[in-house]
Parts: sequence; C-alpha cells; structure tokens
Amino acid sequence: MKVLVVGSGGREHALAWKMAQSPQVSQVYVAPGNAGTRNQDGVSNVALAAHEIEKLLSFARERNVKFTVVGPEAPLAMGIVDTFQAHKSAIIGPARRAARLESSKVFSKQFMGRWGIPTARCEFFDEAETAIAYLESCDFPVVVKADGLAAGKGVVVAASRDEAVRAIRGMLSGADFGDAGRKIVIEEFLDGEEISFICLIAGGHILPFASSQDHKAVGDGDTGMNTGGMGAYSPAPIVDAGLSKKIIREIIAPAVQGMEAEGSPYTGFLYAGLMVDAQGRLKVLEFNCRLGDPETQPILMRLRTDLAGIFELALEGGMEDVKMEWDQRPGLGVVMAAGGYPGSYEKGRVVSGLDRVNDDCVKVFHAGTLEDKGKVITSGGRVLCVTALADTISAAQNRAYEGCRKISWEGAFYRSDIGYRAVAREKGAL
Repeated sequence: MKVLVVGSGGREHALAWKMAQSPQVSQVYVAPGNAGTRNQDGVSNVALAAHEIEKLLSFARERNVKFTVVGPEAPLAMGIVDTFQAHKSAIIGPARRAARLESSKVFSKQFMGRWGIPTARCEFFDEAETAIAYLESCDFPVVVKADGLAAGKGVVVAASRDEAVRAIRGMLSGADFGDAGRKIVIEEFLDGEEISFICLIAGGHILPFASSQDHKAVGDGDTGMNTGGMGAYSPAPIVDAGLSKKIIREIIAPAVQGMEAEGSPYTGFLYAGLMVDAQGRLKVLEFNCRLGDPETQPILMRLRTDLAGIFELALEGGMEDVKMEWDQRPGLGVVMAAGGYPGSYEKGRVVSGLDRVNDDCVKVFHAGTLEDKGKVITSGGRVLCVTALADTISAAQNRAYEGCRKISWEGAFYRSDIGYRAVAREKGAL
C-alpha cells in the first residue's frame, strides 16, 4: 500500500522512516518533506505544502493512497481531517473542532475545567491593562501563554512583573505571535518534573505509546527562551506502570470522554504535556493534537511494532487488538539548531559531516533542511535531531553527542545536557 505523511519536520521524517520499514508499505510520500526524506529509502517527497489541503486530497486520491498521517498542528487546525473525511479519504488526526484542544489555549483550559482534568489555575485576557492589573494578585514566576498556535514558542515563564508585562504587551499587541497572541492565558507556575505522554485514540480506544521527556528551553539547565524542543528521550524514568495507568485514568480518558460528550469525538494522536510534583500528583501543562517533535524521534527509534499496521487497525476499528512492542533500550535525541534560534536565524548554510554518522544505533532525522545542487542546506531553526539507542540512557546520550560532533554548518549549536535528569537518576544522583 501507499501512504502519505503531511509535514516537513523531524517528526515527519521519523514517521516516514518507520512506515517505510513495513512489509505492507510499497511507497511513502511526504508533503513537502525535507532533505532527509528525499534521500530515505522507500520515501518520496511531494512538492505540496502542509496547508494546501485540497491539493493534498487530490494527490492522495490520484495515487490511491491507503491513508494519510498528519504531522504538524496547523493543517489540523485548518480542518484537513474534515476535508479528507468528507471525501472518504482515510486520514489519521482529529477533526478541526477536536483540534481546538491545541489550537486554542483558552478552549483547552475551559474544557479541562468542565471535565475535572487537573491543570494550573489561570485567567484569560484580551486587553493588556486588565492583564497587567491582574499581576498584582500573582505570585512569581507566572506563565504567560498565547491562545493560538505559535510553533511551540508562545509560552513565557516570567520570573518578575517586568518580564510578565513585556510578554503581555508583546503578545496582545500582535508583535510577538501575530493573531495567535490576541488572547492570552496567565497561569500559575507549576513545579515538578515534566513528562510527555502520547496516545493514539480511535473509536474510543486509547493506545498509549512509550513515555518521553523533552527539553523546551534553548539553553543548558533548561534556561533561556522556550523553543519547539531542543531534545528528548524515551522512556521517561519516572513513568512506571502505575503512573501510566493514573495518567490514562485522570487525564486521557476524561479528555476523550469529554470530547465525545461535547459532540467532537476524538481520533488521532493526543499528547498530554504533564507536570508531576513531588507527591506524584498530575497537572496538564498542555494538550497537543499530534505527535510531539522531538519526542517522536526517540519513541519511534524504540518502536518494534509495525507502525503502518497500527494505523490500519485504528482506521478499521481494530485497535483493541494492537500489542505494542518496544526496544528495551532507551533512546535519546539531540536537536541541532541554526544560530539565533528561536529568534531570527539565517538559512542556506551547507551542512557537512552527515556521511560520517554511520553507527547502526544512531539515526539523523532531518527537520529544517533542503537539498540544493546535491548539497544539504539549512532551511529552518531546528535543523536536525541526532537520535541514538543504547543499553543505558548515559550511553545513548554519549552516542547522540558523538553524532552531533561529526556534523557541522556555520552557526550550528545544540544543548550539551539533553537527558541530564535521566542520567543523574541512573547514577543515583536524583
């Protein structure tokens, strides 16, 4: 069968790479893809952008694509699933109304309130002076979030009133995130350990994937501006069988049941970004309506089950029969980014050294890359995710960084401490 992946990032490269391994799959198309998918065995790029929904539908129908998997959030918020389903073209992802769990922070927080899903206390604002006045009643730090989609960057943890005021004015003026920041959420800062918990939902069934943890801040020690993610590892050491069941019981199941009850039955990936405090209590930081990036890369490195087969069963109503198998080795991915990210950055830098990464347990997933005259060049802020498997998390970390050191381009940088909590726990320091 032929399958289509929509998107151009590292998550989409990982999806295409994994599905191309399936004996059932003859061809994986990626629209628009990147330099990595362009050179991946069994994978072809398609010159269509993720927002060109009607053209993507036409392509899928003309090529007899069995099903489409949507990677990024923007086309989901635009209603790509609704369009495909209206023409009886199989697709993995939530419909537009269900995707509001990610596309609107205000909707998401109100939804959690209606269904008793634990989350941080918050207030909503669309006027700067009212929001600034509210700060007088806040303890710091506080978290200021843009309501709409901002590529993972619409969150500011403000340590002081001045920082919060700058974030409020920047968002509500439209200067920082355009229309995505015309409404904001101000919420309490939660302390604890953050985890990513991703499930595939179909027909009311919940299929949990391996747990993971990511690093959103740009700098070592989780300092500096928020990004789309600078690295991730799987599994999350603190997520044992008991906590996994608790997450499904207290977070995932109420969300799925609530969407169904509100007339927006949920299908596709549901990502819960969670904070676990010292007592093991859970609160939702955010819901996403797709796989995480860069969490997908180490998760799919560990997956031993046929991913295309899982998607087929989900679409055919047989997901309760899926038995997930995982490589017991941990996986860790380090994002290599363009200088200046998450602010402004230059594109078109030639990437060298990719051919030097030849360890069978290391995979370089491309994100912001293009191929130009036979050379790989940078085209985005997050350029690559160098992902490794090993017997221990510290060994996986070492392998990933060995790969990073072999690759270069002008202005390239990466954090030096991805996985530091898991490594410390492994060594008995936590």
